[in-house]
Amino acid sequence: MAREVRVSITVNDVPYERTVRPNMLLAEFLRQECGLTGTHLGCHQGICGSCTVLVDGEPVKACLQLAVQAAGSSVTTIEGLAAAGGALHPIQAAFVEHGAVQCGFCIPGMIMTAKALLDGNPRPTVGQIRSELANTICRCTGYVKVVRAVQAAARVLAK
Repeated sequence: MAREVRVSITVNDVPYERTVRPNMLLAEFLRQECGLTGTHLGCHQGICGSCTVLVDGEPVKACLQLAVQAAGSSVTTIEGLAAAGGALHPIQAAFVEHGAVQCGFCIPGMIMTAKALLDGNPRPTVGQIRSELANTICRCTGYVKVVRAVQAAARVLAK
C-alpha cells in the first residue's frame, strides 16, 4: 500500500492540512476531511457534474481530481458561496427564486458551474449558459428554469 501524503488545501477560505491516501479523491477530501457534504458524488466518472467545485477559480469535477493534485490550491464549494451571515449568494438565491432546484442532487454542481461562467463572462447568452450547463446532468428538469436562474443572477451580479 502506498504511503499517506500530507496535503494543505484551502477550502472556502479555511486552511486544511491533512494526511491522506494518495488516491483520495478531492470530493472525498471535501466530504470526509472537511465535513462539507454539498459536493455530491454521482457517477464517479466525471459525466454527471454534480461534484463540480472551483479550484483556483476554475470548475473541476472533484470525482476526477485527487486531493494531492489540489494541494496548495484554493477550493470553493457550494457551502463557500453563501455569506458569513448565511445570506445566499445571488446565484443560489436565483435558483431558489426561479424554482430551479428540483430534487437538488445536481444543483451544487450547476451553481458552481454557473459561478465560474459568470465570473468569466458576466453577460452570457442563453447558448453560452446552456453550453456550460451541459457539463452537469439533471434528471428532474428540462433546464429552462435553470437557464432563467442563471440569467437572473447575471443581471443581479452585473449591477
